[in-house]
Amino acid sequence: MLCCRFVAAEPSSDGISSEQVISNYLAAAQAHQDALHGASMEVSIDASVPSWKKQGKLEALRKISDLGKTTYKILGFQGDDTIKNEVIARYLEAEQKGQESQSLAITPENYKFKFKGLHTLNTGQQIYVIFLTPRKKVVGLFKGEMWLDAKTYLPILESGKLVKPPSIFFKRVEFVRELDIQNGASVPKRMSSTIEARLIGRVNLSVEYSHFDFSQASSSHSEPTSKALAQPTPTAAAVLK
Repeated sequence: MLCCRFVAAEPSSDGISSEQVISNYLAAAQAHQDALHGASMEVSIDASVPSWKKQGKLEALRKISDLGKTTYKILGFQGDDTIKNEVIARYLEAEQKGQESQSLAITPENYKFKFKGLHTLNTGQQIYVIFLTPRKKVVGLFKGEMWLDAKTYLPILESGKLVKPPSIFFKRVEFVRELDIQNGASVPKRMSSTIEARLIGRVNLSVEYSHFDFSQASSSHSEPTSKALAQPTPTAAAVLK
């Protein structure tokens, strides 16, 4: 698990209330909600199915449009095509489907927050730990925890179990998502997931993000035109063909 990289000490108190921490987080999240729109990054997706004794690695360019939609341009693939088509393609499709769902943000409207205090990581960084419980069983919501950087109140880690699998192919999805603070926003750093899938059993999936390009994200966003809204987003399966 990626969380073993972060060994927190006993919680300490800095005199701030749980209500203030959550309020500061919500303000920071609101201020930076569109910070990644227009950005691009490289991703490396590794997947394996132990029962099949097969694995594969996909390299791609991930772009986030001004409207917040994510698309992928495949740069290369090594490994078994079954992994590409039956595992990685399904993961990308599930990600796109999750984006289409409304109201998935980590807010009091979607989650119950339980503040667990200020902790110090083995790196010396101070974080606030918040336990999250979804208020409804919706694809994209998870039960777990979130770590906030104590200086910026932006998330640096999210982990837990999805309360509703994003695909009928998946029975259970657990994940750890690490984030890094760049350009004034939380950007994905790496994600590790263990998936219990129908017919094939356990699937191991990891995603590494690198080479962020904020050059387009820094420009002002114009109002979307009807023509832009009408253009369909290609499915992951179509991109992988």
